[in-house]
Amino acid sequence: MFTLTVRDHIMIAHSLPDPFFGPAQNLHGATFTVETTWARPVLDEHGVVLDIGVASQLLSGVLDGLRYRNLDDHPDFTGRLSTTEVLAQYIAERLAAGAAGIAGLDRLTVTLRENPDAWASYTLELPVLTERGGPTSR
Repeated sequence: MFTLTVRDHIMIAHSLPDPFFGPAQNLHGATFTVETTWARPVLDEHGVVLDIGVASQLLSGVLDGLRYRNLDDHPDFTGRLSTTEVLAQYIAERLAAGAAGIAGLDRLTVTLRENPDAWASYTLELPVLTERGGPTSR
């Protein structure tokens, strides 16, 4: 399996209003390094998993909707806690939608690092498209 990873970062504010989260129940800021790892079993006709520029643009496009936002006020998080794990899933699903027409991609993992010692990831299996755009069986 071949992989390509690109990363970016976001600064957000949020609260986690449940006693389980202790002091994080209150409004606080967080800075996340966001790593996206794209995978495919076979390189494309250009010898790459995905063009680095395309991967970076896809990631930036998703993160632009989150940068400097209070996720407590973000409509996509209404009624849900914006934990690191939930945020990783949110980003992965939007990246997958943005890459839906790219043939050969097999898997996407999004990792959010809040500090060097703690991170969470979400892996999404992608429908593999043939070069003609149709799905293929795994």
